[in-house]
Amino acid sequence: MRLTPFRASASRFHADSGCGRCAHARLETAKVGKDFKLLNFYRPDIAHQALLAILDSPLAKAGKLKALYIHTKKNVLIEVNPQVRLPRTFKRFCGLLVQLLQKLSIRATNGPDKLLKVIKGPITKHFPLNAERVGLSHKSADIVTLPQYVKTLSAESVPVFVVGAMAHGKIDITYVDRFMSISQYPLSAAYCIGRITNALEQHWNIV
Repeated sequence: MRLTPFRASASRFHADSGCGRCAHARLETAKVGKDFKLLNFYRPDIAHQALLAILDSPLAKAGKLKALYIHTKKNVLIEVNPQVRLPRTFKRFCGLLVQLLQKLSIRATNGPDKLLKVIKGPITKHFPLNAERVGLSHKSADIVTLPQYVKTLSAESVPVFVVGAMAHGKIDITYVDRFMSISQYPLSAAYCIGRITNALEQHWNIV
């Protein structure tokens, strides 16, 4: 499964089976005194919560999360290593993202692996050929329950979910194959991701 979440406008992830993307994430920096800081009025906390929801899931811990991307409002594309352990506190997360946006990559302290890195687009070149790209939108007339949807996935297809990571607005993604709504109510990005991961965990018998 693939997920992608800075403003993330959206979060994208693909699972194993899958991938995820956080789209329109609002992650903007500004110089304050001698330091650079994330601008909190862009709500980077939404992306932080969404990422923790993905990475903390049994789905990710079982190795089914194959890719995770963040696509910012300013068209910066960030690849997140599914094995990364993000800071739990928002302050430390902001510091990490400021460092990433300046240095373009963050390496593991005990090895050569890159935990976070800015990559070249378009995002579609990073998706598998058999990707089934789904965007979540509360305003979509296509209302589905995720457990029923994942049952329709073929064994060969790789689900790619695009989840908005902004306080207001909509995902404007031309490469999504299908938009769907998973509730009659507006949901937070983290809650949407929780529903996605739960449905896939049930489908693949991950407990």
